[in-house]
Amino acid sequence: MKYFLVLVVGVATLSSADRILAHDPDAEILEVPEVSVIGERPVAASSQQFIPDKEYLLQPQGRPAQVLRLIPGFVAVEHSGGAGKADQYFLRGFDADHGTDVAFFTDGMPINFRSHAHGQGYADLNFIIPETIEGLDVYKGAYLPEFGDFDTAGAVNFRTREIVKEGTIQAAGGQFDTQRYILMFSPTKDKIRTLFAGEGYYTNGPFLNDNRYFRANLLGKVTTNFTSRDEFSFTATLHNAQWNASGEIPLRAVDDGTLDRFGAIDPSEGGKTLRTTGKLNYHYDTLSGGQFFANVYAQYYKFNLYTNFTYFLNDPVNGDGIQQSDTRAIFGGDVGYRQRAEIFGMPTMGTIGFQARVDDIHARLGTQVTRNPLGTTTDSDILEASYAPYIKAEVQPLPWMRVTGGLRTEMFTFNVQNRCSDCVEQPAGRATSTIVLPKANLILGPWFRTEFFANYGEGYHSNDARTAVTPGSSPLARARTYEVGVRSRPWGPDGIELMTTLWAIDLKSELVFVGDEGTTESRGPTRRRGIEAALRGQVWGPIYINGSITWSKAEFDNGDAIPLAPELTAYGAVLVQWPEGLRSQFQATYLGVRPLIEDRSAKASSWIDFDLSERYVLPVKLPHGRLEAFLFIQNILNTKWEQATFFFESRLRNEAAGVNDIHFVPGNPRFFMGGLAWYF
Repeated sequence: MKYFLVLVVGVATLSSADRILAHDPDAEILEVPEVSVIGERPVAASSQQFIPDKEYLLQPQGRPAQVLRLIPGFVAVEHSGGAGKADQYFLRGFDADHGTDVAFFTDGMPINFRSHAHGQGYADLNFIIPETIEGLDVYKGAYLPEFGDFDTAGAVNFRTREIVKEGTIQAAGGQFDTQRYILMFSPTKDKIRTLFAGEGYYTNGPFLNDNRYFRANLLGKVTTNFTSRDEFSFTATLHNAQWNASGEIPLRAVDDGTLDRFGAIDPSEGGKTLRTTGKLNYHYDTLSGGQFFANVYAQYYKFNLYTNFTYFLNDPVNGDGIQQSDTRAIFGGDVGYRQRAEIFGMPTMGTIGFQARVDDIHARLGTQVTRNPLGTTTDSDILEASYAPYIKAEVQPLPWMRVTGGLRTEMFTFNVQNRCSDCVEQPAGRATSTIVLPKANLILGPWFRTEFFANYGEGYHSNDARTAVTPGSSPLARARTYEVGVRSRPWGPDGIELMTTLWAIDLKSELVFVGDEGTTESRGPTRRRGIEAALRGQVWGPIYINGSITWSKAEFDNGDAIPLAPELTAYGAVLVQWPEGLRSQFQATYLGVRPLIEDRSAKASSWIDFDLSERYVLPVKLPHGRLEAFLFIQNILNTKWEQATFFFESRLRNEAAGVNDIHFVPGNPRFFMGGLAWYF
């Protein structure tokens, strides 16, 4: 079993060195060259995968969320006509909004925000510099006890590099005044390994009212080994962004010609955000085949968002502009121990761990006109904490059978204080809630390079604290997830990998806090079913392919459609490594028709987007390093498509009453961006 083989080799090497030192402290130590043992990571489900950087470094890098489309069935789109906000995520029959049902992490640190002013689970990925990521760990379903809040449809962990072999200075420019600059280098690469990176990005977008989106990111990471058995790393990031947005526009105004497709009803929409993070990761490997691990993190965050969804429906004079602000500090971490052993001759790995997180939040919702405050709707201080002990066991009773499972317990405390004396009937108070989550996974094979999987796991997403303290509420929404699947490499260990998965998710009834209105909305039980098929790998020589197609059905128990839940998605890419240093990637993303309201009378149109990426190592002799030119062409066919799409009532200034209509964010037209990178 490759997983245990790597552990045994490492522990045996360390044990031999220690025995030599114990016998004769003055003995000369023979320097043995480092030997890398490389094997596939054992997975617990057919949908679990690791996506290495070589698959996404050819992605256009304007939006970090672009890399998520490499995950079968995952689609991310811009939400409000401004690039600085968190994206809207679709996965496994969920419109996960900004992250309510998808858990995101970076090196194990949670990204999603609880009880956020704009939406539960808000996950803004714009603080990530894609070039600093060495790969994505993808876990669909809720089958592993290491993951808790928001892990219903799945979890994604962005794993950062320790070093870069070559420093990089990159400059890029494109249409709509788009500019992007990157600096990334590793001053030290041996005993102390360091990584420093900075990014600056600006674009006006295709909108008539310039986005003026500016994003600045910094990352610093240091990794070292205090002894031959441990590893310590510290990572810090800084993210600052501001933008204007054209919002979601009404289809009726575009159809009658009174509003341009890239126009705006309220051009004062937009926002700004600040995020700083720091995290420590440490592990120590024992002589007996065990490992102690401990990780801690802290984050500070500020957010201001100005939007206007309904225009003049509620306030015909000033308009319906709202301001949402969020200021918070987050502290958390996890500690645990895992041990390899043989029980009755069966290779076994056991893990026990404990995770904790505290969010200290000040969230406010108020009215505004052209970003000038008018009044306060809600103003709350929130202290929300969770504590999660868990256990996990991995056993191989037979050469062709692996069993993994575990149990996670989550305990929450909610404390909400109403800061607004004029805001009547606003939620306030204290509450606690506990949930126990079993997990079980069976893996059979491999036979003829094929493995079979059966999985069951219970996950959850927490609801907003302002909902949790409301009498009769359900603070934690349980999800039961099921999956059976197969993975195969029929043409050899280095050939194309095929994956097929049947899955199901049952989500318990929950109360959802609607941040845009400051109200609580009741939802009933839901059922989601689907199938996904994917393939990836080297076809022949320089040609590599990656593709997937997914279908899902998402309904309430009474048969009503779940609004915005995608039914059919697909992705395909062909990557070619040409001679003479040229790399090309042609890719397509498809999002099918999806219902916008429960009775399916209004639907969002399907769309398909084609992109082309080229990178070429220039045959230029430099005193040090090399030059690479690159070009991205997005939406090659210049298709008219819609990103975030909703159906609700709004009122334009010239209308006598509200009108139920489709509102959408237009997808970007054909877009060219190119530049140069110096690797030194």
